Amino acid sequence: MGRAFEFRKARKFKRWGQMAKTFTKIGKDITIAVKAGGPDPTSNSRLRAIMQNARTVNMPKVNIENAIKRASSKDQDDYKEIVYEGYGLHGVAVLVECTTDNTNRTVANVRSYFTKCGGSLGTSGMLDFIFDRKSIFKIANTGNIDIEELELELIDFGAEELFLDTEANQINIYGGFTAFGAIQKYLEEQNFEIQGADFERIPTDFKKLTEEQAADIEKLIDKLEEDDDIQNVYHNMLVE
Repeated sequence: MGRAFEFRKARKFKRWGQMAKTFTKIGKDITIAVKAGGPDPTSNSRLRAIMQNARTVNMPKVNIENAIKRASSKDQDDYKEIVYEGYGLHGVAVLVECTTDNTNRTVANVRSYFTKCGGSLGTSGMLDFIFDRKSIFKIANTGNIDIEELELELIDFGAEELFLDTEANQINIYGGFTAFGAIQKYLEEQNFEIQGADFERIPTDFKKLTEEQAADIEKLIDKLEEDDDIQNVYHNMLVE
């Protein structure tokens, strides 16, 4: 459980910010999922997962339905998913996931944020050795689930680690990136209550900083997260 423990200690890697930002993010996720797999959630597993995430953050049903309708329209802009990688001050690795309809605008903005905050934008793939991309599912802890038994069952479907989040009263399931569909199918067939499903970039190596040093990185993270093109920001900072 080492990785999960470290991740819980420093899990403020991804923040959605204000509610409007959250709904915008989910709306883009819906667009990409619909264009890739169609508007019917019964046959589009990724769309089902995103709709569950939307309900978890109390996104109104009408907003979800409208997002699906817009995504199905020929007039809807096509979004591209792009990952930018770089280093902030004090050698902290920063990975930025974007969904944009204008890559020139997005890369220019991301580069300016890094530069203004004393960092530098790097090349694609340069942080692959620091971040592992994982599937993560959060299911309701009903109190009668044997976590060890569930973990043994899910190993065959690509799960790697489970742990109980006592604060949220949820069981978190981590698996390989390509295991998302298999794990989701198993949980749905076994009638587990899925309260969240997504992908995470989990650092395998941390950069320990003081609180003063961490404040420098927070400035960069704040600028990045204010940009509507940016979906998620990950880093490997660990404050001592």
